[in-house]
Amino acid sequence: MLPMQIWDQIPLRERRDLLVAWLALSAAFTLAMVWGQRLDPLIIGQFFVISLVTAGIAFIIHEMAHKFTAMKYGYWAEFQMNSMMLVVAVAMAALAGIVFAAPGATMIYGNQISREENGKISLAGPVSNLLLIIPFAALAFLGHTPGLYLLAIIGVVGIKINAMIAAFNLLPIGPLDGAKILAWNPAVFAGVFLIAFGILFGSLSGFF
Repeated sequence: MLPMQIWDQIPLRERRDLLVAWLALSAAFTLAMVWGQRLDPLIIGQFFVISLVTAGIAFIIHEMAHKFTAMKYGYWAEFQMNSMMLVVAVAMAALAGIVFAAPGATMIYGNQISREENGKISLAGPVSNLLLIIPFAALAFLGHTPGLYLLAIIGVVGIKINAMIAAFNLLPIGPLDGAKILAWNPAVFAGVFLIAFGILFGSLSGFF
């Protein structure tokens, strides 16, 4: 599917919701990263740009992976933001330095979805985040070149955030992706779950 065709499949309301959620999540991650520090506004602005590139892109790719996988199976799907949860995310980041990101969900419309289809649609989100770790890892590697330190920061933050989003969504509880993947294929669930949490543990331990 060409970029223009992809863009045409995203209605104006959905674009608005994605934009608002992108900005709100980026603000929340920025507040969490600078929490408890007295920094120059310019430095805070740099953290916001880093959050836009890392957390923002991770969120959009995750939701669009759900959307276009569902559409591949013949369903209509749209992301719908949850305004209250976005406010909670920003407030928690500002008050406690913790990001609880539940910006909304991709809603799927159509006839009865089979367990396999639901599992594969759910799997697309976390897998997209795991795949995004590859280019961010490349940025982290390139950032070791003198003068490209900012790339290293973007790369390392991108690895951590994508691993966090993938691992969180793979928890087999409630409406999260993990519960639907587990119901469809326990072996696939176990494999992706171990990969996501392995990368997350490695990134938080300083291995990446």
